[in-house]
Amino acid sequence: MYEFSWPGKKEALRTAFSPVKKALRPDVASSSDWNNTSNLYIEGDNLESMKLLRESYLGKINIIYIDPPYNRKNERIYRDDFSRSRSQENTEAGINDEFGNHLVKNPESDSRFHSNWCNMIYPRLLVARDLLADDGVIYISIDDKELGNTIKICNEIFGEQNYIASFPRLTTKSGKTPSTVMISNDYVLCYVKHEKNIFVGKAYSDSSYKFSDEFEKERGKYNLKQPLDCNSISYSQSLDYPIEHDGITYYPGSNYDKYVERKRGNYTTKDYAWRWSKEKYEFGLKNGWIVFQNGRIYTKGYLRADIQKQSDGKYHIVSREKTRTISTIDLISNEYSNDMGKKQFNSLQIPVNFDNPKPVQLIKELISSYYRKNPLIMDFFSGSGTTGEAVYSLNSEDGGKRNFILIQVPETVEDMTFPTICHIGKERLRVSGYREKQTDESTNNGFRVLKLDSSNYRDVYHTTDYYQQNLLSFSDSNIKEDRTDLDLLFGCLLDWGLELSKSYESEEISGVTIHTYDEDALIACFAENISEEVIREIAKRQPLRVVFRDSSFESDAARVNVSEIFKLQSPGTDVRVI
Repeated sequence: MYEFSWPGKKEALRTAFSPVKKALRPDVASSSDWNNTSNLYIEGDNLESMKLLRESYLGKINIIYIDPPYNRKNERIYRDDFSRSRSQENTEAGINDEFGNHLVKNPESDSRFHSNWCNMIYPRLLVARDLLADDGVIYISIDDKELGNTIKICNEIFGEQNYIASFPRLTTKSGKTPSTVMISNDYVLCYVKHEKNIFVGKAYSDSSYKFSDEFEKERGKYNLKQPLDCNSISYSQSLDYPIEHDGITYYPGSNYDKYVERKRGNYTTKDYAWRWSKEKYEFGLKNGWIVFQNGRIYTKGYLRADIQKQSDGKYHIVSREKTRTISTIDLISNEYSNDMGKKQFNSLQIPVNFDNPKPVQLIKELISSYYRKNPLIMDFFSGSGTTGEAVYSLNSEDGGKRNFILIQVPETVEDMTFPTICHIGKERLRVSGYREKQTDESTNNGFRVLKLDSSNYRDVYHTTDYYQQNLLSFSDSNIKEDRTDLDLLFGCLLDWGLELSKSYESEEISGVTIHTYDEDALIACFAENISEEVIREIAKRQPLRVVFRDSSFESDAARVNVSEIFKLQSPGTDVRVI
């Protein structure tokens, strides 16, 4: 029996399923349009963050795209605290950065060079598989340094039968020459969770769209499809007529004499005709499908619409979705290269140098190849935020409602304006989101920021002889003093397995703050000394769940009274005290 193994694999497997005592704390100040967005931006280690999300997003992510470290010479990789002896830790201590154990260099001289990388990626892909929907797909950008190992790991996790393809991608026209061969490509691996019939692949490219008009929002972008006159179709009198427009007469073939000869019966030039009948032309002109430009007449080709004659004998505008299966050679084009990615990033005029960002068009093509119109997309190596910009752009183009979850460790960069990669990513989302908003005001281009931090609760598991008189005051509450109501609310959402992107509002009732999440899904109140009046008002709303903090009640009798109130007024409510 074949098995792919390496030093540290068992510990890597164990860490994928070990509990994590952390919290995701909301950061409203650095978010964008917090109350009206369903997009999430998470700052922190991606493995720990995904493990926290596991309950809330189990089987709910439709598309995952990641661009992990390629494990090149001295490249920094994530490293988790497992399979390391004391001597190994001492040896590596000199190359840890200010983030401690999360990011370290992985020099090729290390005998564990490949196993270090496998130990990094393996548990993350295990958790990613849990998050993928049954009809989900995962794309992984990788070069040939770890391509073979990644395929072996993915075959084990997702199943060899769920392997779709390795798409070669042009990285740069100039290439790089580490030895004797110029390297100008890397790869995008593609695996599905279960279903293989999920790909449609749009047969359109943004590069051909240079015009816009009042119909763009409904019909999608268009290009000038073709001239109305043509000399290569079968001649028909219904296609041979003059067109009057703005005092100018147009003839098929742009020649009046030939037109007259045809009408006289001389058919030597009968191959000249219009592509459309006069009836279709007049319908198209009235409805915005005709362009007069430089003495010629052109028809428009819309992205999502076409003109067709229906059973009633009249022309109508109908929906059109031209699709084709994505090809393994589609990404061998400069529009998918890092050169283009750099140009796109620089066009945002963010004053920072960012190496090798992926191009927006690459992510758009991968997302568009998925058959659902409004998938939930995750990128847990989000870098500069290309995936977020791609989602904004696609939604602006076709009116979609795609949402994203981006995760990025706040690795420091040598820049005073943007001290971490997360600062760069959030700025890119703000700038690109604002730009797309100018095209389509209805597009929701905000994002909620959540930061990975220590648990909201104190470590209260001490032996009896540990407690002294000066510690008694801390026993009043097990919640840390620096935690806000919003911190506690989002901690409860994760505990209950609720998504973190739903609607939220707060209000004051009798001097205390009430938090309502996803309408009646959850109501929380973390105030001190909550009155019975407030309890009854919350119960009257009959939420599915309600949560209070333990210190909100003066006695056990008060807590029992809360249970009795809800039994009478809202027996279906799940009541918890933290």
